[in-house]
Amino acid sequence: MVPEVASGALPPVSKRIPSEPALAELETIGRPGGELRMLMASPKDTRLMVVYGYARLVAYTPALAIVPDMLEAVDVEGGRVFTLHLRAGHKWSDGKPFTAEDFRYWFEDVANNQHLSAAGLPTALQPNREPPKFAVLDAQTVRYSWSIPNPLFLPALAGPDPLFIYRPAHYMKQFHIKYADKETLDAKVKRVGVRSWAALHNKFDVMYRNDNPEMPSLEPWVLKTSLPADRIVFERNPYYYRVDGAGHQLPYIDRIVFNIASSRIIAAKTGAGESDLQARYLSFDDYTFLKAGEAANGYKVMLWRTGPGSQLALYPNLNVDDEEWRRLMRDVRFRRALSLATNRHEINQVIYFGLAIEGQNTVLPESPLYRPEYRSAWADFDINEANRQLDMIGLDRASDGLRHLPDGRPLDIVVEDSGESTDKSDVLELIRDSWRQVGIRLFSRPSQLTLFRRRVFSGQTLMSLDKGIENGLATPDMSCWELAPTAQHQLEWPKWGQYAETNRTAGEPPDLPDVIRLRELYESWLGAATGDKHAQVWHEMLRIWADQVFTIGLVAGVQQPVVVNARLRNVPTDGMYNWDPGAHFGLYKPDGFWFDQPAAPAASAALTGQPR
Repeated sequence: MVPEVASGALPPVSKRIPSEPALAELETIGRPGGELRMLMASPKDTRLMVVYGYARLVAYTPALAIVPDMLEAVDVEGGRVFTLHLRAGHKWSDGKPFTAEDFRYWFEDVANNQHLSAAGLPTALQPNREPPKFAVLDAQTVRYSWSIPNPLFLPALAGPDPLFIYRPAHYMKQFHIKYADKETLDAKVKRVGVRSWAALHNKFDVMYRNDNPEMPSLEPWVLKTSLPADRIVFERNPYYYRVDGAGHQLPYIDRIVFNIASSRIIAAKTGAGESDLQARYLSFDDYTFLKAGEAANGYKVMLWRTGPGSQLALYPNLNVDDEEWRRLMRDVRFRRALSLATNRHEINQVIYFGLAIEGQNTVLPESPLYRPEYRSAWADFDINEANRQLDMIGLDRASDGLRHLPDGRPLDIVVEDSGESTDKSDVLELIRDSWRQVGIRLFSRPSQLTLFRRRVFSGQTLMSLDKGIENGLATPDMSCWELAPTAQHQLEWPKWGQYAETNRTAGEPPDLPDVIRLRELYESWLGAATGDKHAQVWHEMLRIWADQVFTIGLVAGVQQPVVVNARLRNVPTDGMYNWDPGAHFGLYKPDGFWFDQPAAPAASAALTGQPR
């Protein structure tokens, strides 16, 4: 018997898992034990263990269906009433029960406490700004209901940065003025050096940041290292809720270690065999180098598909401050001309070895919403038609062949970006050459991320280069928010997005008919209760998006190198590396990854043993 069980520090495994645990569907049944190394660039990357671990109330399957995960079941009535059934016997990592009280505490004492949640309830809980009715039905059952459908709710719970609608109440109450002894609480506030009990509570309430080793967790691996540190250890959660087909508790791997290194040398260290599972901080440019080290350093390099609608896209700023430029950016003929003057085939061949998908910034072929015409719209390389569009606008050429604005200024476009990758400068160099053929000069301006965003938001930026829409894998029941002005960080219309995001208190209302229509369509998607209606809305938005060229997509489906220890099992060879949906490795549930090696020590085997 394992010492922790023999001493009474841990109960037998049958007492540590729910009475009806979640069953993992695995390619192979594994053996417990081992340590998995990963390379990270910052102690803040501890949040990635929440992403990769992917313990969720409901979760995406690899087929992108949302199914119960930590929950035993979810009952949905008319898209408005959601009844969540917890697993009896499910426990936090410290052995305390995970119950409806953890949901009640968050909803009543955190989310609806103005000192702790000044911004109010999250957007996903307020369709048309209507808060939910919350009810505890019993210790294992809670209900959220609205008078209108809320299609954002379940996807928010399943996301990589999930909507945490629960907290370990037994732990957090010690920091809450409603439950803690005031004198004791005041002493903690003074000792930690924060201003108030609310600041203290928020400091230790780190469900996603995952930087408090004292906070109980439901994830497969639990933080054990106080930060900051150069070596960060996560150990298996002895109360984890999933089992394999033989009834053995997961996760198989005993511990995961993050070794902190400069992002500039992570590819080199990975190639030297210093990571057992690595994709973060690697790019397609690293593939040849990494492949060369496979045999010598005991790893495999796989290429997973990526999910954005475009690896990189150009974003004309329709809210630019300069009146002459703003008029031009809002002219669809100008946006179409720039798109037609972009040689995507050359970009694909020169930079991505011809392996990418050429075309606009839209959903990918793997999406059930995909139609070829969405990707091909105004995406052919056609200098003659580009010139014709520009001539129609009245942008005449001077004797040097360059076009000018109506006020006489040269039509020079400065494309700004956050300077995070070398392929951005390479892509812009190729576009510069093709745009010169239609009389437009392109200049680039990389800058630090915060400054880049500030310039875009304030209207100083003419055009920017960044990743395309996040979710190129959309299904009809996933939100279409990216196609309508909904958030300030949308580079094509930041002020219109801010207007929606702040409930009309900041920014500007959209005044282009097609953009107004996109916003109306998004609202109708939010109010629809059926998949058919959702699909209808999606297709109308995708048609407008393609025809109006609000963003200029380049290529998509660029492959992501994934380096895997040659002894690590159950990692898919052909995977999708995407943020949302996907959670990077999370979609494939790393709790089921295992090392093919001699039998694990008795301690590990007993900890993950078959329930008795």
